Amino acid sequence: MMWKYVLAWLPMVFIAIANGLLREKIITRRLKELNAHQVSTLTLIFFFGIYIWLILRLFKPESSQQAFNIGLFWLALTVVFEFLFGHYVAGHSWSKLLNDYNIIAGRVWILVLIWITLAPYLFYQLQK
Repeated sequence: MMWKYVLAWLPMVFIAIANGLLREKIITRRLKELNAHQVSTLTLIFFFGIYIWLILRLFKPESSQQAFNIGLFWLALTVVFEFLFGHYVAGHSWSKLLNDYNIIAGRVWILVLIWITLAPYLFYQLQK
């Protein structure tokens, strides 16, 4: 049954790309890069929230454990995609990719990963 959640994860890549375009074309013109990164993180959390809510209404998990497992699975897919695509396709260095995890420097990307992990469980509980 998890195959449908793999397929449901794929549009999240396009949501993230669209959010990145929003950041590059609009947000960075008004804010410094770090602030644009932070705002973009919040907008991505918002867009993912809407999408995940809808997906879980369409494909209801069978249990809270399954909902949590979906989040863990999406986390793994996201991190693998981020590093493989970011390095081998986009050409970013490993240090640049890891820099987005530096919360001390104000890089808040990890909040997106936490959200992807927890949102299926939280929305499952709310939709019960």
